[in-house]
Amino acid sequence: MSDVHCNAEAFERAVAEMAPEVDEILLMGDAVYEYRFSNEVVGGARRLGLRYVLGNHEMVLLGPHGDRARSAPTVDPANLAYLRDVPTRIDVRLGGKQVCMVHGSPWAPYDEYLHAGSKTLARCADLEADILLLGHTHVPMVQRVGHTLVVNPGSLGESREPRPDRPVSYAVLDTESEEVEVRRFPNPRFAAATPS
Repeated sequence: MSDVHCNAEAFERAVAEMAPEVDEILLMGDAVYEYRFSNEVVGGARRLGLRYVLGNHEMVLLGPHGDRARSAPTVDPANLAYLRDVPTRIDVRLGGKQVCMVHGSPWAPYDEYLHAGSKTLARCADLEADILLLGHTHVPMVQRVGHTLVVNPGSLGESREPRPDRPVSYAVLDTESEEVEVRRFPNPRFAAATPS
């Protein structure tokens, strides 16, 4: 999952749907907004022991411009301390495959958007990884580049998919077969705002 952006309802639903069938849930950054903290999402990631990499929003929130958001009386200090220890990149073997996990790009500038058709995406063929997991674009993507399978689960916070219903999404990856299923559901933020 990626780009939750404080959408606790979508985070909880995705976790509930994935937990019974997956070995591990991974979070590719932007669990929060640069200007707003979410105890529900960060605390959920901490409680579940998710492998988690920082996104550009966490980096701003943890930097000098995020002081006001970090200082809010509602922010749980244990969740903030946890967030400070989250890395920007994880390289790990999962299911016999070498997996690289980042938010935007594995190369500087790390906040570049890798999407289908981008010139930088071709560089993924040079990675020492079987699978590259990333987010940042808010659009799901599953694409093989050379020997590397590039997977972006989309966003659980705010979809940028060119679809009128703008569903949020996550992905389920089988590391053995390298099959990926992108799963979508209506954004609970919009459902809550819709009058009955």
